[in-house]
Amino acid sequence: MITANQKKFVKSLAQKKFRTENNCFVVEGVKLVEELLQSDFEVMNVYATSNWIENNPSFEAEKISPKDLAIMSSFKTANEVIAVVKQKQQYTIDYTKHLSIVLDSLQDPGNLGTIIRTADWFGIKTIVCSADTVDVYNPKVIQATMGSLFRVNVLYLNLPEFFKENKSLSVYGALLNGENVYQKTLTKKGSVLLMGNESKGISDSLLPFITDKILIPKIGQAESLNVSTATAILCAEFSK
Repeated sequence: MITANQKKFVKSLAQKKFRTENNCFVVEGVKLVEELLQSDFEVMNVYATSNWIENNPSFEAEKISPKDLAIMSSFKTANEVIAVVKQKQQYTIDYTKHLSIVLDSLQDPGNLGTIIRTADWFGIKTIVCSADTVDVYNPKVIQATMGSLFRVNVLYLNLPEFFKENKSLSVYGALLNGENVYQKTLTKKGSVLLMGNESKGISDSLLPFITDKILIPKIGQAESLNVSTATAILCAEFSK
């Protein structure tokens, strides 16, 4: 039987401070746990209904009732399975060999999750986030990634220091005064795509590091593009 302390612990991981203190996070739902179990993330515990256990006999899981699962869940409607997972230690790569995405102060969990999913779609393996970007292990971020979190390396770094240490990179910044991206030749190798905050855009402190200002030209009457949508459009252009 699952104890009250276990339920309380899993429930507490919905909050960032407890995720940080315990260096772990929660993954919920059949699809996401399936992706998790195929990844190299370290799984600490799996709690599941009898139905999930019967359908997944090769994985160890502690049987719990749907009622207990609902108590532990971060969402209004609980799924069949919840896993507690160790957070991955950050690691850097050779940024000169690939295209990476850099995110400046994104606040919306759905936007971050969707960008991670978009990166996975286009084969982009690394996303560098500013320290104040929403936590990648936020339950809403994880849900929005649809499993792509387990294939994309997400880092949190001091962005001015990151750019100072990687001066050879081409930095494409999405700006309103940029060059029409459809008329520009883009280079993937040794480049980063810098996307700014949902309402404020790219921070003034990062503007000096931009080597190429790019713009998605507006044809209709919409005031602006959602940052995750804009990122997807630009990634598509880089993939040509």
